Amino acid sequence: MRRPVFAILLALAATPALGQTLTIATGGAITSLDPHFFNAAPNNAIAEHVFGRLVDRDERARIRPQLAESWRLLSDTEWEFTLRRDVTWHDGRPFTADDVLFTLERAPNVPNSPGGFGATLRSVKAAAAVDPYTLRIVTHWPNPVLLTELASVFVISRHAGTGAATEDYNAGRAAIGTGPFRVASHRQGDRTELARFDAYAGERPNWARVSYRFVAADPARTAALLAGDVDIIDQVAPNDLPRLARDPRVVVSRIASLRLAHMGPDFSRSGPLPLVTDNAGQPLPSNPFLDLRVRRALNMAINRDALAEHAMDGLATPAGQWMPAGAFGHDPATPAPAFDPEGARRLLAEAGFPNGFRMTLHTMNDRFPNDARLSQAVAQMWSRVGVQTAVVAMPWATYSARAARQDFSMSLGSWGSTTGEGLSFAKSVLATFDRERRTGSSNQRRFSAPAFDSLLAEAETIMDDERREAALRGLVRWSAENVPMFPLVHLTNVWALRRGLEHAPRMDERTLAMGVRPAR
Repeated sequence: MRRPVFAILLALAATPALGQTLTIATGGAITSLDPHFFNAAPNNAIAEHVFGRLVDRDERARIRPQLAESWRLLSDTEWEFTLRRDVTWHDGRPFTADDVLFTLERAPNVPNSPGGFGATLRSVKAAAAVDPYTLRIVTHWPNPVLLTELASVFVISRHAGTGAATEDYNAGRAAIGTGPFRVASHRQGDRTELARFDAYAGERPNWARVSYRFVAADPARTAALLAGDVDIIDQVAPNDLPRLARDPRVVVSRIASLRLAHMGPDFSRSGPLPLVTDNAGQPLPSNPFLDLRVRRALNMAINRDALAEHAMDGLATPAGQWMPAGAFGHDPATPAPAFDPEGARRLLAEAGFPNGFRMTLHTMNDRFPNDARLSQAVAQMWSRVGVQTAVVAMPWATYSARAARQDFSMSLGSWGSTTGEGLSFAKSVLATFDRERRTGSSNQRRFSAPAFDSLLAEAETIMDDERREAALRGLVRWSAENVPMFPLVHLTNVWALRRGLEHAPRMDERTLAMGVRPAR
């Protein structure tokens, strides 16, 4: 039955009072409640409701205390953290330094993780509890961004986590945190219901309950908001934005994102690649993407201005590197690559492909607004220079698992540098994948270059900010020259919410109930 128009208007106009339920519709699939299983933005967003971290980041990625009330450097490689004494777990037990030690042991070593926290914690050499509320961390090298890295790692309890597998977190048995909300129920692929934790040591949330729903289709999220069925939606579809912005019942919230959408080839094979063939459909004898000329040609064939303006409906900016302008590590001397289809054809011919070749591009279709549309646009651009490109789209949950197995020869990826600086992407996405050294934890395409690794190893030990940023800019220039991936666009984060609510938009794109309150 359709709801009467006046009922919809009343629902949208109503201002929720303190203690009511906030209903969120998110477009990002939550693949696990295990906060260490997959370092992906949707998982991290739900984890932030349930779990705490030693240090937190505000909506503009600035560090602030959380479970640690203060910290100091004892030497270039030794940090001391003083922990809060008023924090309890959801089951009433006290939080102590021992829980942090357990977290640091587990987070980099979760079985079957498609992209975990190994790179994030690779500088940590040892950790010890001086007493229950004093923690010391020793790093292998001077690490100037240790705080920002720790702000990515959710702290779990030893008593709930010992012997617990990812399945135990998904079932709620081990999902015992110190955060502002407890897990009431979780239905994978559907919704997570949260209940306020009244003993939370931080600012009391405005909401007694939160219904955090996964709604993949952009039109369905918009329709749910306009029908009054949800209070706030994220990943607003660009084609819905104009009418939502005009609607007096709706408020639009936006901020520049730290997320880069990028395309990249498989480097894990030197021989034939799946779904990469000559024009007659026969497999190529070797991986064409190992030839720098081919990578440069594909990079030059992309019209990034058109992607930002048309494929992304203006809610993106052309990208030539992983950090947006103004962020720490952005190199002003590295613009987005010039669109040069004729140059691309010449390079392909030099590489032995005067008539191009055929390939399949795999993409997610529910990870961020217009993701599959972005891939289709790139595929058309490549086809115009002779590389006939078909597109296969699939849900993020399926895509992420297959990408981790190197199932794709060419794929769309995205990375949000939530630390607010450039080391995160370099260490996680481009550094050589090495489980023991904990590098390249999200390097699913298996790019590897000793020269890049050497430059990165030097950059990540520089404590002086000015010198470290200069080193990061050197990494950016190396990447622009050697083309391990094709930067496409930097996104803009957009939310829409019912009038009567206020929202603090976040550069890290997380949709948090703690950032929504009744309008004052």
